[in-house]
Amino acid sequence: METPVLTTKRLVLRALEPRDGDALYAACQDPEISRWTTVPAPYPRGHADHFIDVVCADGWRDDTMYNFGVFTRDDGTLVSSMGLVRLQRLAAPQRTAELGYWTARDQRGKGYTVEAARAVCSWAFEALGVERVEWFAEAGNEASRAVALKLGFVIEGTVRAMVVRDGTRRDAWSGSLLPSDWSLPSQAQYLPYGG
Repeated sequence: METPVLTTKRLVLRALEPRDGDALYAACQDPEISRWTTVPAPYPRGHADHFIDVVCADGWRDDTMYNFGVFTRDDGTLVSSMGLVRLQRLAAPQRTAELGYWTARDQRGKGYTVEAARAVCSWAFEALGVERVEWFAEAGNEASRAVALKLGFVIEGTVRAMVVRDGTRRDAWSGSLLPSDWSLPSQAQYLPYGG
């Protein structure tokens, strides 16, 4: 897939490029990112290059993962990495994707993550025909949960033993966002249980 550029009032979302390696490496030194995500710790400089040149590039090319670097519009500062993962390569209306993200330490608390995620979810619904965006976070990740709630995700519960970290299985919170949650049309009608 050709990589789109998404813009919001304050942000530019685009595919990560080799020139972003230093900023990505610096952001991933934050222990809070590796604590709550799959970003490894330690995170050597070569990991950033591999993520940009191989993981992200392959994801876009193969339509299996769409990862965006999120940057401020005014000075191009890296805010976060955000993307759609675990894409089910089914035709709409069965197509689903999982929203994943982390935010650089100095960029937290500014509303950037919600702003960027709103753009990515809108793109998923409108351009990709995704009919369900899923969100998972290790239980206890209150910051990620706050973002999901601000976006309108419905928290569906706790998935037992979903996350494996350091050889230990941990619970995860789960939620979903449907086009109808944002008053957008869907190809398949949603019929809630008991409805």
